[in-house]
Amino acid sequence: MDNRLEIFTGNANPELAREIADNLGITLGDSVINTFSDGEIQVKINESVRGADVFVVQPFSSPVNDHIMELLIMIDAFKRASAWRITAVIPYYGYARQDRKVRPRDPITAKLVADIISAAGAHRVLTMDLHAGQIQGYFNFPVDHLMAVPILADYFKKKELGDIAVVSPDLGGVTRARELANRIGASIAIIDKRRPEPNVAEVMNIIGKVEGKTVIMTDDMIDTAGTITLGAEALLERGAKAVYACCTHPVLSGPAIERLQQSPIEEVVVTNTIRLKDDKKIDKIKVLSVAPLFAAAISRIHENMSVSTLFD
Repeated sequence: MDNRLEIFTGNANPELAREIADNLGITLGDSVINTFSDGEIQVKINESVRGADVFVVQPFSSPVNDHIMELLIMIDAFKRASAWRITAVIPYYGYARQDRKVRPRDPITAKLVADIISAAGAHRVLTMDLHAGQIQGYFNFPVDHLMAVPILADYFKKKELGDIAVVSPDLGGVTRARELANRIGASIAIIDKRRPEPNVAEVMNIIGKVEGKTVIMTDDMIDTAGTITLGAEALLERGAKAVYACCTHPVLSGPAIERLQQSPIEEVVVTNTIRLKDDKKIDKIKVLSVAPLFAAAISRIHENMSVSTLFD
């Protein structure tokens, strides 16, 4: 067994995979993913992976179901080709919001997806900023969970925005907001909101002082951008000087781009866990790369070193 390191990619974000490979000083594995005329996915691995330590980079971005199937088929191909170990590198874990039963007869799809990845033959998962941290427990093998907060904090520290308040757009994101606030030396505030139905947010009140401060709203993802744009308007009404927004995963579905473009938000800082299509690249959006962090984590997993020390 030569235990060599190999990085492969699906079609979800090949640019990120290439950047990770460049950071590691290796070339991307030779594979091709096509679809047959009936829509079935065809995977071709064009090099030997026998005995290799294989990492497959594939965020579950839109079209999410196609990208999940690509990953599953690739894992199966590597398993049957006698790879020594297969790590699913999932920068953005889709279906993470379906992590518990909210109403009777609801599925827990985040757990189902975890089960399918296990059944396909993956040995471990490397992911970033899960919507709910407990999803790590849905897998019966190791999950390395990276955080984008240090990357976002470094960016905002360099901007020198003065008196800052970091705002969580809901009660669930307080831990993330506190982590960012601690790293940039800012105070914290929380928007207490009600969500009458999915993708519909209603701002209620703001807990904490934002008057006269530059505000950074932070979340794990921005999807339709309803929460973040309503929140920005409410914060400015409460006397905030300026509003910035940041997130790890720019899902940006439906009316998101239009809403962000028209909103009073100065800048939206995101990472490249999800590939931004050209129609979503607007001047207001700044993309930071997570490739060096993923490369460092992959190198440590390959060398059997601690991943958590990356955040010390």
